[in-house]
Amino acid sequence: MLFRSLAAVAALLVASTPVAAQELDLRAQVAAFVQPSNEARTAVVVAQLRAAGFEPTIETFAGGNGRTGEMEGRNVVVTLGDGPREILLTAHYDAVKLRDGTMSHGVVDNAASVVGLIEAAKILRGKALNHRIRIILFDQEELGLIGARKWIEAHGLANVAAVVNSDVAGYGDTMMYGQNNGPQSAFVTRAVQELCAERAMQCVGFPVYPPSDDRAFSAAGAPVVSLGFQDEIGAHQMWLAFNGGEANGLAEGFIPQVFRLIHSNEDTMDKVDPATVALAGATYAALVERLDAQLDGVD
Repeated sequence: MLFRSLAAVAALLVASTPVAAQELDLRAQVAAFVQPSNEARTAVVVAQLRAAGFEPTIETFAGGNGRTGEMEGRNVVVTLGDGPREILLTAHYDAVKLRDGTMSHGVVDNAASVVGLIEAAKILRGKALNHRIRIILFDQEELGLIGARKWIEAHGLANVAAVVNSDVAGYGDTMMYGQNNGPQSAFVTRAVQELCAERAMQCVGFPVYPPSDDRAFSAAGAPVVSLGFQDEIGAHQMWLAFNGGEANGLAEGFIPQVFRLIHSNEDTMDKVDPATVALAGATYAALVERLDAQLDGVD
């Protein structure tokens, strides 16, 4: 009996080793984004994409705003496959500068999403898809969605069939999705809901969802959804804060934890769960596959 028990434990350890190794690797990838500047974060994005076997393109643009003055931005792009139209998978990689002049670690917002997108790209690379898949990692989202707007100006949206954006996907197993990106986005929202049901995932739809790069696309008329992850309680508290009105039941002045975390010096690696990063990557890849199949023939 003892030997059988030891054998069972050994088998369990062997089986769990790949998962543990993946989580350690994902944690290290997210932690690599803790840098003193967004220029240094660009180098991390490019290095991680190359390490994953991709050859990214860096698209520079004249960015900045009234507070920063003109400053160069850098969107990082990877293209998979070919086709007459494309599905975009997007996230911003820049971090916000704090009031004391230092950089936020920017791991929940938004390095975890970036690493999740790279995981999704690795899954999608081996798929036979009908659309070209373009992974775009935007700069200067924190300055006013500038990287996304500059990409739209440079490329247009005539060939874009759908956009999936990720922002704040660092912890928790509950996926949040926005429902406020216009009627043209209804089929993308429906695909998210179908995937949540099929996978028995905890998902919360927001009639009003906080803005991210998705707003640049919806303003230009593109079908888009913005996704993020949190723990279930936090997701529902955030839903109530944005959608519950005066009778939301939250304590007066309550601020959801995620909004106390991001854009602060609390956005640190101890808040990141690599299992969420892996879940986000697998979910985003599955959503792109679903959209690719549903759009085949419609385009």
